[in-house]
Amino acid sequence: MIETKIMFTGMLLQTTVHPREIVKTALELGASAAIVSHNHPGGQLVFSDADHTLTHALKRALATVDVRLLDHVLVAGGKTTTATEHGLI
Repeated sequence: MIETKIMFTGMLLQTTVHPREIVKTALELGASAAIVSHNHPGGQLVFSDADHTLTHALKRALATVDVRLLDHVLVAGGKTTTATEHGLI
């Protein structure tokens, strides 16, 4: 692990994530791979359609600069699940 970093913060129901900023940070850190995570404050431990779309967008964006997206971790209600567990990556 090179570094952990809070990239975006949002409101109770939504946060805007900019894949270009994730790519920029990965390049600045010299990363060859990344793991991203986010929380669902409402406690739903289920990847939403927007989460699916974001996971695929991040995977594509990072791949353009040869950085692998290893996983996308979802945190809710003190529990976690991952995109790899759900076959999204």
